[in-house]
Amino acid sequence: MKEKIKKIISKIFLGEYIFVLMFCLFLFFSNVFSWQSGLKIQKSFVLFFVEMITFLPFMFILVGLFDVWFSREKIEKHIGGSSGIKGTVLCILLAMLQAGPLYGAFPVAYLLWKKGASIKNIFIYLGAFSTLKIPMITFEIGFLGLKFSLLRTLVTLPVFILIGYIMELYLTDKNFEMKQP
Repeated sequence: MKEKIKKIISKIFLGEYIFVLMFCLFLFFSNVFSWQSGLKIQKSFVLFFVEMITFLPFMFILVGLFDVWFSREKIEKHIGGSSGIKGTVLCILLAMLQAGPLYGAFPVAYLLWKKGASIKNIFIYLGAFSTLKIPMITFEIGFLGLKFSLLRTLVTLPVFILIGYIMELYLTDKNFEMKQP
């Protein structure tokens, strides 16, 4: 049985290596033959990679500090299953105060789950993080106006809260668990 699992895992990793090799070859040939689409892809990839490399270490440090500073009992009490509307508001505020790209929210969501937050509040946190961060809202107001930002917030926030409740109803009896990243 172990041998079968090792073969499957080695095939998966081999596929990933082949994909990375093909991507590197594509970027190489894009530079050699000056393919504009390949050069744009390379530029976007480099910008994204640099952003990720500079952002993730700080994010993981903050997640580690959050893990140490807040006990499971506090998280369960304030945003756990019996927290009610107070827990929802706290998750929305936590999401609004954070900055960074969406992939920075997933380690925090995992940590909240590990510490006892409810399924509903995890989904509300992720939804609020994706749309209601204060830095993002200030840019949005500057470019699209206050009226648009308020209207978008008044539409999206109830939708994410509803999604949180629906996901909790759906996943409660299904042994939902988050995998460690």
